[in-house]
Amino acid sequence: MSGPVTPGLVIVDKPGGITSHGVVSRVRRLAGTRKVGHAGTLDPMATGVLVLGVDRATRLLGHLMLTEKGYDATIRLGVATNTDDAEGEVTATVPAGHLSEEAIREALAAFVGDIEQVPTAVSAIKVDGKRAYARVRDGEDVQLKARPVTIHELTVHDVARVSASGDNATLEGTHTTDLIDVDVSVRCSSGTYIRAIARDLGAALGVGGHLTALRRTAVGPYTLEHARTIDQLNEHYELLPIADAARAAFPAYELDAEQAQEVRYGRKLALSLDALTAVFAPDGEFLALYEPAGEMARPLAVFTG
Repeated sequence: MSGPVTPGLVIVDKPGGITSHGVVSRVRRLAGTRKVGHAGTLDPMATGVLVLGVDRATRLLGHLMLTEKGYDATIRLGVATNTDDAEGEVTATVPAGHLSEEAIREALAAFVGDIEQVPTAVSAIKVDGKRAYARVRDGEDVQLKARPVTIHELTVHDVARVSASGDNATLEGTHTTDLIDVDVSVRCSSGTYIRAIARDLGAALGVGGHLTALRRTAVGPYTLEHARTIDQLNEHYELLPIADAARAAFPAYELDAEQAQEVRYGRKLALSLDALTAVFAPDGEFLALYEPAGEMARPLAVFTG
């Protein structure tokens, strides 16, 4: 690409087997700029919605990370791993074939609402300046503190005895009929670890559990319908303009010319807002994000210039 870089979002359907940083690198080449970031990482095993910001739109990403997210996942009961997913080493197996579907659904229902969740030990959370996953990789025993998260909705689609064999989540002497796969959809707050739900469900049922599949279906208003595969982007680089992205993610307020000039100076406005709001110039240009401040509104992030 030549000329000025257009700021906006690129919604990618991340394939499995590639890191989020790997996707960022590819979009940097397509966009013609190194100023590309993502709104929440996905593990290499995971697929689905990865929201990338280009140029000034990278400054939107920190606010997008505060939104709800949606996932489809498969939880395998009967096997625990050291990463809480299928990429880790098996640490324990306990036959789960005796569990009823009713018991599994009842246990999962306990996770809905405001809960305290201990993040997976191989998360990107920093412990004394070092990523937790790096400490685990170095052989350290990492104990993370519980954090408040919200599970808005958890839907169970299927509960099935496993009939396939030969995966990395079985040990010698463990029959596949001892394992159960649970297909779920989750709508949750940012910061929720679906792997931790699998781990904690297995612990609650006394059999261990881990994820065998994870697909992110939504980040805020951006869903798989908006996402494009890497191959599709290679054929036609498609970017959601920053103004459209802001309108999709936040309440919008249309300013008059005088107010727009005040925003360009980074000043407070005599506006009564109920939430973080995207404000626009009379010509439709996205100017800033403003937040309530009593009877006024103050700039949280200004995107002009």
